[in-house]
Amino acid sequence: MLKQIPIKKEYLLIAASIVLLLLCYQLAFKKTAEAWQINKQLRTQIAQATDLSYQPAYLERKNNNLSQIINRYKTDTIAFRSNTISAISSIAEKEDVKLSEVPLQDPLYHSDQFIIQKLNFEGGFFALTKVLNKLQATNGIGVVRSVAYKVMGVRSGADEDKKLILEVYLESVK
Repeated sequence: MLKQIPIKKEYLLIAASIVLLLLCYQLAFKKTAEAWQINKQLRTQIAQATDLSYQPAYLERKNNNLSQIINRYKTDTIAFRSNTISAISSIAEKEDVKLSEVPLQDPLYHSDQFIIQKLNFEGGFFALTKVLNKLQATNGIGVVRSVAYKVMGVRSGADEDKKLILEVYLESVK
């Protein structure tokens, strides 16, 4: 039947090559070209996203977290001597601990950003430890910077009584 068609074999070969090329394009080359275009798009997106220094949502979350941390340790420096010390003394009173000494503010402990306040408590070891834990958990009074337990001897006549003193240094942001 093919012999009866008056077409040259060269033309038939060209037509078969074109049909084969279209078939190959549909089955293989088309998917490869699409994958290459997707790859090109993704590479451009990655190139644009490599500047990680500017991520507004991340920077905003980080700023909020830092603000919350700073607000936890920030105090009103003008009212520190009255409001904060009354809050600290009420915490000590609940645990039957005596706030024995609040020295005057020493300029040596002040910087342009922070104020360090020294407080002395008297009481039993476990009560002092509970007060220390509550001071660390209380917001708005500052952060506990240093703690020292000291045993002091008090002589009254022939007897010597020993008392336990908790020395706490609180740091607060101005």
